[in-house]
Amino acid sequence: MTAAPVTSGDLTALRAAAAAAGLTVLSSASWQEEEDDEVTPLAGFIDSNFSPLVAEVAGRALRNRAGRLAQPQAAAGLTAIVLVTALGDITSATRVATVVDAGTRVPPLQFFQCVPNAVAGYLAAKWHLAGPVACVSGTSAGLDVAALLIDDGDADDVLVVRADLAADAGQRDRAAAMLVTRLKPSAEGGS
Repeated sequence: MTAAPVTSGDLTALRAAAAAAGLTVLSSASWQEEEDDEVTPLAGFIDSNFSPLVAEVAGRALRNRAGRLAQPQAAAGLTAIVLVTALGDITSATRVATVVDAGTRVPPLQFFQCVPNAVAGYLAAKWHLAGPVACVSGTSAGLDVAALLIDDGDADDVLVVRADLAADAGQRDRAAAMLVTRLKPSAEGGS
């Protein structure tokens, strides 16, 4: 039996998938939380909602982290970032492809931001996250990577961000972020 696919903004399904992977959710956030929610523009990222959307939900999840990381500051321990996206920044990728097809120069900002994990570096710098960064295309793979990073001692917790831009008319951009860890077995005393 295979698990149902998890869509970007479905926190209930993401939390269930994390629990099935043996991970504990420390905090989470999704897009759109309210009808009038707006994505804050992100310096250095142009023409696309992808990176600002990832930064928005990641920031919300980190701020929700039991009050321990209310503002960007050095986090206790190592926090990795795993970005999950089926298609990446399709807006930027389409614009770069159009420019290349026309034989003209690709604007430098457009070139670097069409790589989906460019925003992960931004998040690591802004929030002082010192763990590894990975980008994968599926939620199950993202949670597997998160569990491996924790189990191998490469991270104490992992910020897993799932984001997808609307690919068709009538759809909307969706994103969710979870800060996950694996609870360590408690030492049992006694002889």
